[in-house]
Amino acid sequence: MTVLIAGAGPTGLALACGLLRRDVPVRLVDAADGPAVTSRALGVQPRGAEVLDRLDALGDLPERGIRSMSMSMHAGDRDLLRVRVGEAVVRGRYPILLVSQAEVEATLRRRLADLGGTVEWGTAVTDATQCSGGVEVTLDGVAQPVRADWLVGCDGAHSAVRKLANIDFPGVPLIERFLLADVHADLPLDRSGTHLWPHRDGLMAVFPLPGDDLWRFIATTSSEADDALDQLSGLLTSRTGIRAELGEPEWLSTFRIQRRLAEHYRRGRIVLAGDAAHIHSPFGGQGLNTGIGDAENLAWKLVLIERGIAGETLVDTYAAERRPIAAEVLGSTTLTTTILLGSTFATRLLRDRIVLPVMRRPIAQRRLLAAASQLGVSYRGGPLAPANRLDLLRAARRGEMPGIRPGDRVPDLKCVLPDGSTTMLYRQLAGRWVLLGPDHTRPPAFSRLGTEIHTLATDVRERYLIRPDAHLAWRSGRGGISLDASLDLLAVP
Repeated sequence: MTVLIAGAGPTGLALACGLLRRDVPVRLVDAADGPAVTSRALGVQPRGAEVLDRLDALGDLPERGIRSMSMSMHAGDRDLLRVRVGEAVVRGRYPILLVSQAEVEATLRRRLADLGGTVEWGTAVTDATQCSGGVEVTLDGVAQPVRADWLVGCDGAHSAVRKLANIDFPGVPLIERFLLADVHADLPLDRSGTHLWPHRDGLMAVFPLPGDDLWRFIATTSSEADDALDQLSGLLTSRTGIRAELGEPEWLSTFRIQRRLAEHYRRGRIVLAGDAAHIHSPFGGQGLNTGIGDAENLAWKLVLIERGIAGETLVDTYAAERRPIAAEVLGSTTLTTTILLGSTFATRLLRDRIVLPVMRRPIAQRRLLAAASQLGVSYRGGPLAPANRLDLLRAARRGEMPGIRPGDRVPDLKCVLPDGSTTMLYRQLAGRWVLLGPDHTRPPAFSRLGTEIHTLATDVRERYLIRPDAHLAWRSGRGGISLDASLDLLAVP
């Protein structure tokens, strides 16, 4: 089986790495002439860092990025709100990192090279025709069409693959014009966090970037200017009260914010992931993280299909699990952007009289950042983790807490290998399944997953079957479905 991936951004690179490490042949192409050196995306959330770490592609990003310790909202020089991210608001091994998407891509490309993969730059997908058991793909500059078992469009908001598959991408523009620039400047601001100024004329946001005096500026603007940097300097002063000399920008761009979600994630052997499937406001830092989450979910399913362990209908569960996550992200980032902009009297009243007072409470801050971290993403009730309401009701009547259920993310745990040495769960997943239990016993039913599964022991009384993306597939006891029934959901023969 060969998977042709269009788009060598974070999603396409993560998917290629996830497939290559399980020996699934991949061809990765990108229409651009070479890697991007600048990027709009800036934040890596804890869940995104987990995915990169499971791919062995996190590298030294935690050391090179800025650990976001706070998020502040101001009115001139007056603080309206300060959320302290660093004070254990989000629990987990990984912090929120401020690091350029270009740096994330570079780390993923190094991992891709370690796995024997390459990116074919300057190679656009120009046509795609579904055929028996695959896709005939025409590539720019390649004389003959190439055949792939699967074509995955990771080629961004203007995806050629999505258009060739005739998949609708409905949505609406949220903001007509944003000015974005990475500029060296001496600012009187704390570099351990992000800063936002909601203003009656528009929004100004300032983010620290790695480097002694490098900052990212994002500002709404209703008009173009002959000198965008001069315009940015004026907006900074009028909306924040800060007067500062701005150096030559390392990057300056204007763009529109849109909210769009693909009607379908799959058409035959063509699949969409990342920005090709969903785009939204950048506020909240969810885009990059949602895209590589798509990649991890899709990769292990294609591996099972390639091994002959599951049928191709397993790809349908990718859309069923990931599209609701994207829809939720679209909703939350749209609401955040609307409130921050305060473009109407009603939204300003909502922000100033209700949202800000609520967000000053620690419990509200914990919930906000927990949601942004994506550590709470769950596939409960989905096709691979059907909800058993009767079991939950019985547990409640017995006074039991349901605890972790199929579909939930399993946190990283210290485990014991069969040879007695200790390890961490995520390090051992490495694209495979794990049977976690009180010992290394492996019931006969697990032979259905072949060599894709291995055993680890830890301090538990039950047994847990954990998917390659660290979500729980099955749990013994508590009256849940049988192991055979759980494997049937995967279409495992």
